[in-house]
Amino acid sequence: MTKLEKVRSLRIDDYNYPLPDERIAKHPLAQREQCKVLMHKDNIIEQHLFSEVPSLLPQDAVLIYNNTRVINARLRFQKTTGSKIEIFCLEPVAPHDYQLIFQTTAQCTWLCLVGNSKRWKSGDLTHHVTVDGEEITVTATRGDRRGNAFEITFTWDGGVTFASVLEAIGEIPIPPYLNRGTEQSDLTDYQTVYSHIDGSVAAPTAGLHFTDEVLAECDQRGIARRELTLHVGAGTFQPVKSENIGDHDMHTEFISVPRDLLAELATTSRPVIAVGTTSVRTLESLYYVGQILETNPNASEEELRVTQWMPYTTPCEITTQKALQNIVDYLDRHGASEYLGSTQLMIAPGFTYRIVKGMITNFHQPQSTLLLLVAAFVGNDNWRNIYDYALAHDFRFLSYGDACLFL
Repeated sequence: MTKLEKVRSLRIDDYNYPLPDERIAKHPLAQREQCKVLMHKDNIIEQHLFSEVPSLLPQDAVLIYNNTRVINARLRFQKTTGSKIEIFCLEPVAPHDYQLIFQTTAQCTWLCLVGNSKRWKSGDLTHHVTVDGEEITVTATRGDRRGNAFEITFTWDGGVTFASVLEAIGEIPIPPYLNRGTEQSDLTDYQTVYSHIDGSVAAPTAGLHFTDEVLAECDQRGIARRELTLHVGAGTFQPVKSENIGDHDMHTEFISVPRDLLAELATTSRPVIAVGTTSVRTLESLYYVGQILETNPNASEEELRVTQWMPYTTPCEITTQKALQNIVDYLDRHGASEYLGSTQLMIAPGFTYRIVKGMITNFHQPQSTLLLLVAAFVGNDNWRNIYDYALAHDFRFLSYGDACLFL
């Protein structure tokens, strides 16, 4: 059996565990850094407070986190008949650029999920709202269907940006497994303190535990802090419905990594600690981008896309440092200051980590691709010991719950 066949044959039932609803944290602690953190190192489990994390990390560590900011992606419209239609913005279509689409002032198109779509068979939807003291009208027009989503074109008057439109009529899309509506507190609770690049429809929740004080202590201890961007899509909540993971399609995510960070990673021997699974997937995808460039230095953006099973079919014949340097050289040839790309990377047991030496993450849902990612890092046997310990010691689970530190 090939490496790919072994990974594709993994049964998702083997990554299940009991998670009662009362163990799912509905809100974060009032003081984020006072949550618990489970540390796993050398097959030993310890329990600490998150405020201790700077002292638990290797002194020469490079801490890399995702600076994406959650947008008010859930928009509610009402037809003249009274039917309520919910539109959930997933990713930009026109313009196909996150920075540009939030700056548009009259029209843009998004790929969206549409709730109660059977009630929206024809016609446009409108929403009247006050933005910056001016009454404007936002119109939604449904276009082509793509899978379970639709292209929705938004038009509005008043000359305001689409970012302002979202702020006025949108809601923070908290995870469905919280089983509650969005509350005012989520506007701040569901953002990391270092978020500043608009684009995600879900928070990189491992970062929610950090406070300015914890980050300052990292600085004092000489721990380097670096940023990258992965805009988290709704696919992060997509359950694995197939019996084997080989039949599960990973969602595409868009990543942005500064050239200077790539150059640093290509030469440093300092251990890289990723904050959150989004940072993990971004960093580990880079090796395969560099692999493509090794044989095709002039690859197009489409050719540089990291596909789901690439790690299990690509001969890994170059070092991590060479792969990263290939990306730096590619950016220099194109006069670019950051690498922009997309990834469908599936990290599961059988995957070889090439950049990440440690990770800070949350406790993930049973039978999820995020749990597979953890199992690939800590070992297929260890993940269950870790989760059994957490359940036995009253750890809080999922987005607003407690944290893990894996070294």
